[in-house]
Amino acid sequence: MAQAVAERRAAVPITARGLRKRFGRGGEVRALDDVDLDVRAGEFLTLLGPSGSGKTTLLMVLAGFTRPDQGSLRFGDEEVIRLAPHKRDIGMVFQNYALFPHMDVAGNVGYPLALRGVKGAEQARRVEAALATVQLAGYGARRVDELSGGQKQRVALARAIVFEPRIVLMDEPLSALDKQLRERMQIELRRLHEQLGTTTIYVTHDQREALTMSDRIAVIHHGRIQQLDAPQALYERPLNRFVAEFIGESSLVQVQVAGGMARCGEQAWALPEGVAPAAAATTPTAATAGTSSFLMLRPEHLRVLPAGADAMADDNLMSARVLAAVYQGESYLLQAVLPDGTAVAARGTASAGAMRGLPAAGSEVRLAFDRADAVLLPPE
Repeated sequence: MAQAVAERRAAVPITARGLRKRFGRGGEVRALDDVDLDVRAGEFLTLLGPSGSGKTTLLMVLAGFTRPDQGSLRFGDEEVIRLAPHKRDIGMVFQNYALFPHMDVAGNVGYPLALRGVKGAEQARRVEAALATVQLAGYGARRVDELSGGQKQRVALARAIVFEPRIVLMDEPLSALDKQLRERMQIELRRLHEQLGTTTIYVTHDQREALTMSDRIAVIHHGRIQQLDAPQALYERPLNRFVAEFIGESSLVQVQVAGGMARCGEQAWALPEGVAPAAAATTPTAATAGTSSFLMLRPEHLRVLPAGADAMADDNLMSARVLAAVYQGESYLLQAVLPDGTAVAARGTASAGAMRGLPAAGSEVRLAFDRADAVLLPPE
C-alpha cells in the first residue's frame, strides 16, 4: 500500500497565511491570531501547546470543520479555505477514534471507500491492505468492542489512510492510552508516517511526545505560533520564556548583560560568543548591554561539583544553597536556591555513588555549566 501511495498520491505542502478565528459574543477570545504556517510536503509537523492555546482550532481549520474569520489556506497550489472537509483529500484521526460501534473493523475501515463509490472486491482488498499496514491483518471481522485501546487506535488510523490521502491530520490520538502503550505507539506512528510518505499534522499537549515524533514542532500560545523549529533546536535554543518553560524543565535566572557576561548579584557567568546562540534560524532577540534578561539553564546541563573538585576550562560556576535532593529512579533532581532567591535545579544519573555524594539540605553547593549551554532569553 505504501508503494501505491508514493506512486499515485504525492504528498503536498500546506501554506497558511493570516488565519484569524475569534470566539465569544464580542469576539474577545482570539483562538487564532494572524497565524502563518508553512508545512513541507511529506513532513511530520506537530502543533504543541497547552489547553486553550489554539492548536486544535488550527487543526480544525486545516480539516475544514472550522471556518476562519480571515486568511488563506493552500494545499499545494489549491486554495481550500472554502472547500468542504470531504473534498480536501485528508485523512483524520480523532482523539476518541470516532469508530462506529455497530460496524465490524472492516466496515469501519471501508467506510471512507464506500463514500467514494469503492465497493465489493476492490474495497475488501484495500481494507485488508490498510489493516496490514497498521499490523492488524485478519482483524476485519472483529467487533469494535472486542478491541484493546491500542487496536482501536490502529483501526482509526487504517480508516484515515485507506483512501490514500495526501494529508493526514491527528488530534491527540494517543491521549487515552496508558504510558507504556502510548510510548510504543509513538514509535509506531512515526514508522508508519515514514512508510506512507504523507504530509502529517499532529496535535498534542505532551511535549515529550512531540519531541519524539516530529520533524518540526510549532509551539502555540494565545493563538500565535511562538516558535516553529526542529525538536533539538526548539529544546536547546528556545526563542522566548514561554517556550523555554513549556518545553522540558528549565531554570530561569534574571541577569544583567554586559561585556559578554551575565550577572546576578555577586555572581557572573560567561556567555557564548556573540551573546545569542549561533544558529541564525533560532536566534532569540539578543539582549543589549546592561539590560535585564533571563539566563536559561536545563537541569541536565548543571553539574554538582564535589568539594575540592576542579572545574573544567569552559565551566561557569554557580554558588547556591541546597533545598533537597529528590530520587527519581534513573536520575536525581537537586533543588537549590541562589542568594537572590532564584530556584535552580540540577539533574544527574542516580547511581549509588552519586546519591551518596550529594550535599545535604541547607548546605552550600557549587554547580557548574559549560558556557556553550547558557541560553539568553529576551526580557518579557
